[in-house]
Amino acid sequence: MPSHSYSDLLSLVSSHPTPSPRLPRVMTLPGLLSDADNEADTDAGGGPISPCPPTARRIIVTNHLPIRASRDPSSGIWSFSWDSDALAFQLRSGLPGGASSPDVVHVGTLRAEIDSTDQDAVAHLLSEKFRCVPVFLPPDLHNRFYHGFCKHYLWPLLHYHLPLSAAAFGGLRYDRGLWLAYLSANKLFADRVMEVLSPEDDFVWAHDYHLLALPTFLRKRFPRIKLGFFFHSPFPTSEIFRTIPVREELLRSLLNTDLLGFHTFDYARHFLACCSRLLGLDYESKRGYIGLDYYGRTVTVKILPCGVDMGQLGAVIASVDTKSKVRELIERFKDNILVLGLDDMDMFKGISLKFLAMEQLLETHPELRGLVVLVQIANPARSQGKDIQEVQEEIHLIAKRINEKFGSHNYDPIILLDDGPLPTYEKVAYYAVAECCVVNPVRDGMNLIPYEYTVCRQGSPALEGIPKRSVIVVSEFIGCSPSLSGAIRINPWNVDAVAEAMNLAVTMPMAEKQLRHDKHFKYVSSHDVSYWARSFDQDLQRASKDHSLRRFWGIGFGLNFRVVALSPNFRKLSVEQVVSAYRRTSNRLILLDYDGTMIPKSKIGKNPTKEVVQILDALSSDEKNAVFVVSGRGKDSLGSWFDSCQKLGICAEHGYFTRWNRDSPWEPSDVVADLDWKKIAEPVMRLYTEATDGSYIEHKESALVWHHQEADPDFGSCQAKELLDHLENVLANEPVAVKRGQHIIEVNPQGISKGIVVRHIISTLTCRGKPPDFVLCIGDDRSDEDMFEAITTAGTQIKPSLPFISEVFACTVGNKPSKAKYYLDDTVEVIILLEGLVDGSTQTTRRASHLRVSFEGSL
Repeated sequence: MPSHSYSDLLSLVSSHPTPSPRLPRVMTLPGLLSDADNEADTDAGGGPISPCPPTARRIIVTNHLPIRASRDPSSGIWSFSWDSDALAFQLRSGLPGGASSPDVVHVGTLRAEIDSTDQDAVAHLLSEKFRCVPVFLPPDLHNRFYHGFCKHYLWPLLHYHLPLSAAAFGGLRYDRGLWLAYLSANKLFADRVMEVLSPEDDFVWAHDYHLLALPTFLRKRFPRIKLGFFFHSPFPTSEIFRTIPVREELLRSLLNTDLLGFHTFDYARHFLACCSRLLGLDYESKRGYIGLDYYGRTVTVKILPCGVDMGQLGAVIASVDTKSKVRELIERFKDNILVLGLDDMDMFKGISLKFLAMEQLLETHPELRGLVVLVQIANPARSQGKDIQEVQEEIHLIAKRINEKFGSHNYDPIILLDDGPLPTYEKVAYYAVAECCVVNPVRDGMNLIPYEYTVCRQGSPALEGIPKRSVIVVSEFIGCSPSLSGAIRINPWNVDAVAEAMNLAVTMPMAEKQLRHDKHFKYVSSHDVSYWARSFDQDLQRASKDHSLRRFWGIGFGLNFRVVALSPNFRKLSVEQVVSAYRRTSNRLILLDYDGTMIPKSKIGKNPTKEVVQILDALSSDEKNAVFVVSGRGKDSLGSWFDSCQKLGICAEHGYFTRWNRDSPWEPSDVVADLDWKKIAEPVMRLYTEATDGSYIEHKESALVWHHQEADPDFGSCQAKELLDHLENVLANEPVAVKRGQHIIEVNPQGISKGIVVRHIISTLTCRGKPPDFVLCIGDDRSDEDMFEAITTAGTQIKPSLPFISEVFACTVGNKPSKAKYYLDDTVEVIILLEGLVDGSTQTTRRASHLRVSFEGSL
């Protein structure tokens, strides 16, 4: 059922089946966008961005366009230029065609409010000159979307700040009105992407937490879209993320991508843990790539920290303004050791903790008083509110106190630069002359400050006298920390430790500074922003290369929408088709799994319903039919449940025991019944059961099964891996197979499977003069895949001993990848199909529709 938190937005994300993709809308008049869905290209007025390009384009979607906007106060005319400091601009260098490629299109908002009367002209200008598509959000919507949900709810929570107290914009707590504004804004972003997207050719790369709902809107409209997403913020642990009321909607939206990027393994690990705990999804690593199987699609998770733009930094370093500023700073601080801090003005950057560490440094090392100067550059806050004001007031008070305590006429230990944004060349100049850089946020996504500092300290011929050495004091809670192996890592909350790290940095021998710097520069220069973008683009191509070969089926309501990717030959089983083949044939074999096929797995009582027993009895009573229940359950429970079905065959414990009808004896398989291995396996399983709360052992005559579905997902999975290795080691010389299934570890004799027993049944029927000409096989889990393989290869060169079967229907329950060629949605449809065979009528389709509505209404 759709969540109440977004029930008003079902008009934004329709729950109807996915329509056939149409051509995206095109520009008709300068600056105007047509809503006509099917206008011919000849009717388009030659807009600057064509939705059907001859080559694949890269559509980069960010909250803000990499554009600087300014307006002449006298004429009111807008002018625009590239923002070379924006990551969305810098990453162009790593995409095909380079930074000047005409095949890169940007979608996002402007950092300026454009009057509605100017929006068409501005849109046309940006499209024609910059190949940028602006998203114009109404001021109130933008305020609630960006300053409300993004900055005052989602962003703090991603940085581990739980919403426990009220603040601006309705509070840090979840607000449904702000959530709806967030979705509305994401919908407008999606609309603009759709207007220029050629879904079969283009690649879309969206960025960061502002656009978490965008993948669902795009996947809903274009199931085959080639979509990547990079998460630049920290991804918190599942304990934090689970506090979000719309947590599953956000997770499912991210899973509607083809490639999902994170800066560090920790962030990716937290995301995977959320998928496991909230959605029950497992991941696996294949040849270096982490993949999540999500309804037939593989969502690839990529881990790669972003880099800096070496070319852009080099140009700034070589500029006349930078050289002049460097000379000025060298003269100003010639008698000091300059320690640099450069941070945004927000509560997570740890500026006040850095000041306290500076105070502690001067307190415990008086010889550094008058010598060490901390220059703190504070970039303007990206948001607004009481929390920002409190941070500003706190750092000013601390700086004033420390300067009064340790300062003198010509010496201030802390110089705070927060009057406004410093030009890039001034920041670079401070980088170049600083002996040490302290970056100590309490939580941050990536933070490229240490990388930029390293490049600037490497210098250039333009900066004479700048030594190629540097020391970085870096917080262990930021994304760049793992890649800076030569940095001094600190816990920013431990003020004493930060102070000692700063002391170590300023007193370190020059040779050691040189070694640390060389190690950092080697990494930073080889893993720049171009390398990062190129690597992501190549992986996105790889992750989406088979889209054209798959069939996509959209399911789900609202933001729970997802796409099922199926083989072209995989389709839903038709009652009419099966009944028609059933009537034409005379030697029929029907093979049915039990759990998840004839009864739902969620059913507490596992005994069959009266309806199931009656249907199986009626089918098996037909002389033309051989009906078997093929299950992993024990023979005693299956025998008692179906005792009233005289002609029904049962294969218990995956075929270890077979009974052809109620009056025939149980026949064990041909496998030698040496079960002494249980004496070895059971004590090992008992050990893990005692250590894993929620797990238990299931005893079968031929097998032992360790279940952990009720245990903690992460701990149970970890214990299952250990148990699997343990059992494989102690049972290495025993005639058994140790298998891992969904929430189970099973040990059973070698040579036992549903596939083997099915081939045995077919061979036996053939020897009795009743070779089957019709086979219907239905199951839902991994063990049933052996049955599907056995019946689909019957009569082929793979199994020439089996007869050719004219009508074969291998059917899995649920829309998912399978060796079967057909699927049914759930157990209700299985029962409806079997009733159709009993009645010999196709009129059950009307009843199927009735039961479907009734069944869904009861969930």
